[in-house]
Amino acid sequence: MTLGEYGAHSTTGSLEWVAVRRPPASLSDADPDLWHYADRIDLERSRDEHARFVSLLESAGAKVTAMEIEADEHPDSVFTYDPSLVTRGGAVLFNMGKELRRPEADLHAAFYGDLGIPILGRVEGPGAVEGGDTLWVDADTLVVGRGYRTNDEGIAQLTAVLATIGVDVVPFDLPVHQGRDACLHLMSLVSLCADDLALVHVPLMPVRFLQLLEDRGYDVVVAPPDEFESSFGISCNVLATGPRQIVMVEGAPKTHAALESAGCDIVTFPGRDLCLKAEGGPTCLTRPLLRS
Repeated sequence: MTLGEYGAHSTTGSLEWVAVRRPPASLSDADPDLWHYADRIDLERSRDEHARFVSLLESAGAKVTAMEIEADEHPDSVFTYDPSLVTRGGAVLFNMGKELRRPEADLHAAFYGDLGIPILGRVEGPGAVEGGDTLWVDADTLVVGRGYRTNDEGIAQLTAVLATIGVDVVPFDLPVHQGRDACLHLMSLVSLCADDLALVHVPLMPVRFLQLLEDRGYDVVVAPPDEFESSFGISCNVLATGPRQIVMVEGAPKTHAALESAGCDIVTFPGRDLCLKAEGGPTCLTRPLLRS
């Protein structure tokens, strides 16, 4: 990468540069009830799983930059997708709906400062936006899910910031599903796998968003509902490192087979502790800095 090469206005373009965060020690000490984890997390196992994941990113050709964050009291900081967004105009920092995570935006701001990526804007309270509720459907259109983690004020602020670089924000309401404390993001329900292919958990999808994808020519792979439920939605959260080049958590054979039938090349990594227990999939473990 050279200075000034940043911006990821795609969900499926070639992943050139990506930021990750090694699981912090506090992840193993996190109270599952407080942080809404399925169980206590084994730190050594989660770090092994993360290392396997990073090796897949590198094998796909991505430059991986680790967020060297000194503060260790942020268990969810391993999920680097949520506190910010990197555009061609610079980074946008989010005020997250999960209050325990709000300090992470300042950590991302410092990280971008070290990289020389400017701050384009910031969502301030009472506005709330989380990265998992944002999804590029083309270079100038960002779809945003409105739910318990992202609110109207946050969407309005994000809309104003992105208008300065010619990006439209299109919001859709999310379902209640398991309630206020659970992590249900827009990207819990849909993963784009190419510019004409989407993996979708249809029963919970906003109707208008599903129609938007169909109108834009997307073929829809229906995520098997039993695997979605048993994995807390992780089976539907897959990462495209390029068109039809997919990284997913192992243990969802029906979803794997459905994506293969749609022409996807798939690699998997174990995510029992890192993903299934902490409600975060492979996309959540990345903050794309550059896609082409």
